[in-house]
Order: sequence, then structure tokens, then C-alpha cells
Amino acid sequence: MRAPTLFISHGSPMLAIEPSPARDFLMAYGKTLPKPDAIVIASAHFETEIPAVVTDAQPDMIYDFGGFPDALFKIVYPAPGQPEVAMKVAHLIHDSGLQTGVISSRGFDHGTWVPLSLMFPDADIPVVQIAIQPHLGTAHHVALGRALESLKEQNIMVIGSGSATHNLREFYNHRHMKPDEAPDWVLQFDEWVRVRVQEGDTQQLIDYRKLAPHAARNHPTEEHFLPLHVAVGAAGEGAKGELLHSSYANGVLSMDAYVFH
Repeated sequence: MRAPTLFISHGSPMLAIEPSPARDFLMAYGKTLPKPDAIVIASAHFETEIPAVVTDAQPDMIYDFGGFPDALFKIVYPAPGQPEVAMKVAHLIHDSGLQTGVISSRGFDHGTWVPLSLMFPDADIPVVQIAIQPHLGTAHHVALGRALESLKEQNIMVIGSGSATHNLREFYNHRHMKPDEAPDWVLQFDEWVRVRVQEGDTQQLIDYRKLAPHAARNHPTEEHFLPLHVAVGAAGEGAKGELLHSSYANGVLSMDAYVFH
């Protein structure tokens, strides 16, 4: 069986418990997917100096946020890890020519457990986390993803978990905007990205910082956008993405999700 490659916008941790169009989408979409043998996920909240893979057999939980309701801190996503898959991933990255490390005793951050708890609530699919390296840029993350391309043929799903737009200052400034509202500077950037993803234009996505309208305003820092580049790379040369979902939190946090076949 061949697994799809995904990019998911995970939004705020409140996605796990607060009704929203994005939450409804993730819960419904997970039910439509064939069950993969494992999931390899690159989260915006896991940063390292060089590519790194988590080898834990039973990952713990990380509640990497503050000021949220107690209910969030009580959520446990008990999916197992898979050390054999983790080492396979590490070898693939190394064999692609990238430096590689392995990490243990590193739990699931909310970029991992929030979307997966909605998509795969039975927590019966092994999950392996890989780190991003924001200081190394977009082309590096496409290469990182490309190293994982063969996994889909082994029914291992690669997911990039980030955010299609991610300006937290604007997010809090626009807290009274309706979910279906978004300012032009968000809409223009989103539309630019959608066209490039759907056309499979990897080079323009690599150069988005120079080419996309309002790129720096939508991503003052890049860590939440780079998981998209991992997914683009893992999908393979020339792969085209399909927009699965679009909605907005506080008008400025785009919850776009893509599948690459």
C-alpha cells in the first residue's frame, strides 16, 4: 500500500478541544485515510542544529505552551514510537548526504499530538518525530523531505505539521475577527502558496521569501512554514499538492492542509 504525504496546519493547542472548522476537518479526514504502518512527522516545535530522529519506543508528552485551560494538560496521546522505523529514517537522511543524529527521551510536542489525536484518535499507529533546522533554510528542508521519499512506498506516512501562515502578534491583535474573515495580506500569500503547491513548483516554494506577497509578514520566522517544504520534498520530484482544507483562526492564522499523491 502507498501512503499519501500530508501538510497539516496545527494552529493553536486549543485546536484539540475547541470547536472549529479545522478541527472538524482533521477528525473527518483521518477517517478517510487508509491506515499507515507508521507515521513520520516533522513538527514546527522540534528544532535542532542538524536533522535528528526520535528513537523512543514509548514517547512521553510535552505540553510546550502556557496560559491554556487545564484540560489541555490532561490530554495524553499514547501512540507508540517505532525504533526500527526511526533508524531507517536516520539512515535514509544520512545516505542522502545530510548530517544526521538520533535523540531519545523526547516526547510528543503539540505540533505532533494535537493533529494526530484528532486524525488518529485510537493512537494505534507508531509515530516517529523528525526535527527541523530553521537556520538552514527552505532548500535544506526540501532535501530533508526528499530523503524520505521512499517511505510512502512502504506505507509509511510523512506529515509536515506547521502553519500555512503564522504571525502570532497579528493573531492576538485580531482575536475578534470571525473564522471566515482574513485580511488581504493573508489571502494574497495563501493564494500564492496554493497555486505553487498545486502546480508542483518546488523552486518557487523554495524562493517564497523573495517571491510571495507579504511573505515576511505572514511568517516573521520560518519554523512553521518549513514543514511544508519537508512534505513537498517527501512527495517526490514534481509532485502536485491538493488543497484539502482552508479556514482561518482569528482571521490571520491560515489552517490550510494539503495532500500529495
